[in-house]
Amino acid sequence: MRKGRSSRGYGWLSPLLWLSLLLSACLGMEGLKGLFRLVEPDSQALIYDRADFIVLLGRHLLVVGVAALLAILLGVGAAVAVTRPGGRDFLPLVGQLASIGQTFPPVAVLALAVPVLGFGTLPIIVALLLYGLLPIVRNTLAGLEGIDPGVAEAARGMGMTGGQRLRQVELPLAAPVILAGIRTSVTINIATAAIGATVGASNLGDPIISGIVNGNTAHVLQGALLIGLLALSVDSLFARFQPASSS
Repeated sequence: MRKGRSSRGYGWLSPLLWLSLLLSACLGMEGLKGLFRLVEPDSQALIYDRADFIVLLGRHLLVVGVAALLAILLGVGAAVAVTRPGGRDFLPLVGQLASIGQTFPPVAVLALAVPVLGFGTLPIIVALLLYGLLPIVRNTLAGLEGIDPGVAEAARGMGMTGGQRLRQVELPLAAPVILAGIRTSVTINIATAAIGATVGASNLGDPIISGIVNGNTAHVLQGALLIGLLALSVDSLFARFQPASSS
């Protein structure tokens, strides 16, 4: 028992470490001015100051979070629907549509969405939604299809309805695989969300775009550093909730 508690305690160490580094970088970027001076020795605007890094972080999390929630609802829902007896004819179609969503470049989605949705947050949410569907759909299908038929048959023999089997047997058994797909989707979209800065969706991509436009490598590095730390923080948080190995 004591060993289990100790393991759970250490499990939080990595997410807390990365989160601490992320917040420290957001609040103390000025303290890294000496390092950025090495790559931009002649720059007057060494630290990006058009918006507070904490504000940009919050906006970044909001966009990624909304897109992830929609992708989870749509992806898991579609995968569940096509694994039911009445929806199996649509299983190949759902897989193909999810694949198209990820192979279609997010920049192209933005180019098509902006004339319809306007500049701002909505186009990048649409792009991230489409881009993040494939891992969730694929993993949900793999998790549900990989359940031992004998388990489902035993649940049916106990008199469980289809909805009860799904909620109490299938989804819990498939949860580790589904969570892995969500983890991949969210982590990828944390980096992809930076392109939202090109269409007026202010986030941690702002310093990167500003650095590219103005030829300021320090700004590019600041945005990349924060996005990298955010991705590591979120990924380690997902790892914390991954089911423990039985070995």
